[in-house]
Amino acid sequence: MLVIFVILSNAVMYALQPGMVFFPTRIISQTPDQWGLKYEDVYLESSNQNKIHGWYLPVNNSNRALIFFHGNGGNISHRGDSLKIFNRLGLNVLIIDYQGYGKSEGSPGEQEMYDDALVAWKYLLVEKNFKSNDIIIFGRSLGGAVAAKLAADVNPRVLILESTFSSVKDMANRLMPVISRIVYSRYEFDTAQQVTKNKAPLLVLHSRDDDIIPFELGEKVYQAANKPKIFIEMAGDHNSGFIQSQPAYEQALKNFLRTNFYSNNL
Repeated sequence: MLVIFVILSNAVMYALQPGMVFFPTRIISQTPDQWGLKYEDVYLESSNQNKIHGWYLPVNNSNRALIFFHGNGGNISHRGDSLKIFNRLGLNVLIIDYQGYGKSEGSPGEQEMYDDALVAWKYLLVEKNFKSNDIIIFGRSLGGAVAAKLAADVNPRVLILESTFSSVKDMANRLMPVISRIVYSRYEFDTAQQVTKNKAPLLVLHSRDDDIIPFELGEKVYQAANKPKIFIEMAGDHNSGFIQSQPAYEQALKNFLRTNFYSNNL
């Protein structure tokens, strides 16, 4: 009976896991022009021939770019506060919606997100003529796992991970310590393992008051990473900690980029 229970539990949980991990919304509620920012609609083709939608937000007289990978909920239209911060920092920004989010076709999945990230990276290199040494990879929450995987595969100037976790396994052990021992996880999102391959300077930010991803899992990502690396403790909850931590948050980004990106004009 126990074997049957475990098999049935795994079958049910396997089917339910996408709905437990991904919370996309389709409606684009705002666009950057409503935040006072210039932008271009971008449509890319994924490796499985789905259309990927994103925005490219240019900054005058800047040869620095940042790729923004958001978390597991909403879509790019919910990231206005962050986009305004990066704009003030003088960064051209490419932000994409993963497959199944916003206007992007398809359905979300781990490998699909990794593939979408690589397509976005190639867009900056080929279409916008940036060099890898001019590009920052940024990931928040689940997007931190996507960012870490991309940084492990390419060679960005710097990597920034905010409010992210070490792996799905570690999250499951925290949230469901008993069930996680008997149920197979169809996702890994092993950020801690990926940062061991990263060679770029790394900034990790996390809050002790994070109500979704435990602070200790952010620390685990930092501990696993190669040097050079910096850990910044934020304030506030998971979804708005970067706002609640202002102006220290923006100053921390500026200091990190000044040290590891460009020594002047920032």
